[in-house]
Amino acid sequence: MKAIKESLLIEKKSKFYSYLFSIQTQHDVLEIIQDLQKEHKKATHICYAFRITNPFSEKAVDDGEPSGTAGRPILTVLQRKDLHDVLLVVVRYFGGIKLGAGGLIRAYSKVASMLLD
Repeated sequence: MKAIKESLLIEKKSKFYSYLFSIQTQHDVLEIIQDLQKEHKKATHICYAFRITNPFSEKAVDDGEPSGTAGRPILTVLQRKDLHDVLLVVVRYFGGIKLGAGGLIRAYSKVASMLLD
């Protein structure tokens, strides 16, 4: 599947690539994540959140980042914008400088918001 929108944020040498996809099912989510894993083999983390209308489902995935520092901030952005039937993925390449929990939350929130603005 092709992303509707793409964006890039560089924060303390880490690169955060964000992608927005239109989805209908959780199967769509799995396919897209598998494709991105193949495309970004050297990425440190592929974090995401999605919201599906029918049946209602939403989920946030941190993919190895500290719990609640990646997927949850992405999902919060989707909820605030009241978006449904979308998947927002952020692919992170670690730049060598630790951001800490607060820094990660800010970076993932910022790149998700940038993508949707």
